[in-house]
Amino acid sequence: MGIFSFFYELCIKLAKHPKATLFLCLNSFIESIFWPIPPDAMLCPMCLALPSRAYRYALLTVLSSVAGAFFGYYLGFFLYDPYLSDLIDLLHYRPQMNTVREWFTMQFGVLMIFVGAFTPIPYKVIAITSGAVAAESIIATGSAGMLNIFMFLAISFVGRGLRFFIEAGIIAYGGAKMEHVIRRYIDRIGWICVVLVIVYIVYKIWA
Repeated sequence: MGIFSFFYELCIKLAKHPKATLFLCLNSFIESIFWPIPPDAMLCPMCLALPSRAYRYALLTVLSSVAGAFFGYYLGFFLYDPYLSDLIDLLHYRPQMNTVREWFTMQFGVLMIFVGAFTPIPYKVIAITSGAVAAESIIATGSAGMLNIFMFLAISFVGRGLRFFIEAGIIAYGGAKMEHVIRRYIDRIGWICVVLVIVYIVYKIWA
C-alpha cells in the first residue's frame, strides 16, 4: 500500500472514531496548508454514518478548510519576501512572475481561487500561491488586487461550501449508493471544471 493510500484509509477509519468530528476539522484545516488527504475522505463516511448531521459536518469542514487556507495564504505571503523573491530573481523568472501576478490580480484571480476551492486541484497550492502573488503585487504596485485576503476568503467560502454541502446533501439524500457515486465522479466533475476554466482563459488571452 502506498503512503497516500495508507493515510486515505486511515482517514476513513478515523471517521468512525468517537472523536471523529475533531479529526474531521483537523484534517480539513491542515489539508489547506500541507496535508495531502482531502477533507472528503472523512466527510463522506461521516455523512453516511449519521445523515441527520450531514450539513453540520459540511459546515465544520468548510470553516476548518477555509481557516487553514487563511494560514496557507499568509504562509505564502510572508515567505515571498525575501525567500521566494530572491529565488525568482536567482532563476531569472521575474518576467514570468509578472505575468502570473497580472493573471491572478487583474484578470483571473477569482477563477483561480474558485477552481482551487471547488475542484480536485490541491487547495493548499492555490492558497499559498495566492498569498505569495499578493505579496509580490503589493511590492510591485502597492495593491494585492483581486488577491486581497477578504476576496480570497469570500471566494474560498463559496467554492468550499458548494463542494462540501453538495456532497453532504447527496449522501444524506441517497445514502450508500450515492456515496459510491460521489467517490467515483466528484473528481471527474472537478477536472471538467478545470478544463473549462483553462479553455476560457486561453480564449480570453488569444481572443
